[in-house]
Amino acid sequence: MRVYPTFFRLAFSWMDAERAHKIGFKGIRLAHTTGASRLLQRFTAPAPSLQTTAFGVTFPSPFGLAAGFDKEGHGIEALTELGFGHVEVGTITGQAQPGNEKPRLFRLIQDRAVINRMGFNNDGAVAVEPRLKAARDALRRRYPDVRPVIGVNIGKSKVVELDDAVGDYLLSARSLAPAADYLVVNVSSPNTPGLRLLQDVQTLRPLLTAVGEEADRAAGRHVPLLVKIAPDLSNEDIDDVARLALDLKLDGIIATNTTIARTGLKSPAEAVEKCGPGGLSGAPLKQRSLEVLRRLKDATGDSITLVAVGGVETARDVQERLDAGATLVQGYTAFLYEGPFWAARINRQLAKSRRSDKVRNKSS
Repeated sequence: MRVYPTFFRLAFSWMDAERAHKIGFKGIRLAHTTGASRLLQRFTAPAPSLQTTAFGVTFPSPFGLAAGFDKEGHGIEALTELGFGHVEVGTITGQAQPGNEKPRLFRLIQDRAVINRMGFNNDGAVAVEPRLKAARDALRRRYPDVRPVIGVNIGKSKVVELDDAVGDYLLSARSLAPAADYLVVNVSSPNTPGLRLLQDVQTLRPLLTAVGEEADRAAGRHVPLLVKIAPDLSNEDIDDVARLALDLKLDGIIATNTTIARTGLKSPAEAVEKCGPGGLSGAPLKQRSLEVLRRLKDATGDSITLVAVGGVETARDVQERLDAGATLVQGYTAFLYEGPFWAARINRQLAKSRRSDKVRNKSS
């Protein structure tokens, strides 16, 4: 019997969603500070059979936490203790910014979904960098063999004009790449005005080229570079991004970010409208994100790492995406509904399934 759904209904469902997130995240970090989560690691640590290699980096599990939960690198160690094979921090911008006005985070509980228009609220790249470095050093000491991986997701500062976007991304890359295991260029959030225009391949090419070169120069090594795209791109645009990624020899594509669509929801239309604009994430995104993943796989074959995110709730969802061509899978929204042992439960079920497959293959 799972206790957390009842706890969520009683403790969090009535509360402002952003306030609930902050309280929950503080609880996770407190468990790390007191040593409680470390004691639980015998139950939450991914099985060795789940180790996965992508773009030359070994992950303890293919399942990780998408950008958006830990925007500023405050809880990386704590989150990895819950079983996530990687934590993608961000989105981080070149300049510190407060984000959009509150309220800006809304739950659609009937749909197991969230609408957000946070607006990349964060302390800025220079302030976040020492947190990432400290977390990376701590994870290296604690896991001398295979440690949880730190991804860093960077975006455009709101006050920076699109014509100056490259320089803004370079500031973030320069500061953050040395502490990142991989770097993600986010051009697909709907909450920064004009940002999605950067997904046009003519604009995207010089941006990705410049960020990749600056990241490697700043880190003194190759930092795997990925781009995160929106589910709202047309199929033709998805094909264009795939061709560009192959041409530039990018290390990966993350599919997908949140959607501006509001189709097929169970929640009353007036409740959805009351939330206002923003990106929708969670279960309603499941089918479209899977379609984008499959299209990218058809277009890129085995030449590039695909990271699937969008509507991932269960181990079956994770496996479906792995079977569809993803090497790594991320989740976020379901974490809010499933609670702190969500990643550990998915890892256990994935490992159990792999053991069963191994036994069947031996007996056949």
